[in-house]
Amino acid sequence: MDKVSLAEKLGLINEHWRPKVIGELNGQEVKLVKFKGTFVWHHHDSEDELFLGVSGTFRVEFRDRTVEMGPGEFIIVPRGVEHRTVADEEAAILVFEPAATRNTGDIEDGEFTAPTGVRL
Repeated sequence: MDKVSLAEKLGLINEHWRPKVIGELNGQEVKLVKFKGTFVWHHHDSEDELFLGVSGTFRVEFRDRTVEMGPGEFIIVPRGVEHRTVADEEAAILVFEPAATRNTGDIEDGEFTAPTGVRL
């Protein structure tokens, strides 16, 4: 049991939209990711996702509304709900979701699809 420094782990991330696993518990993964730009519209058939703002601002867009997010705020996107994330400037986010969840959900997109389970 070791503590994890989010700042230290974020310093190791040099690319956007590529989540890195920093912890696991009860079949869930805790991931850090940097956002910049606009992600693809997608949904997850079987997984809920939690996005927690660490630094910077971002938004989670749904087909019927947009939720503005900042550091210390989180949102849970229920399974099956189409969404995308957008950050005008770089933002850091902690993501909590079931292990092996593909970041693009139901969409295959070579630009955004990150390998699952990549650890820092």
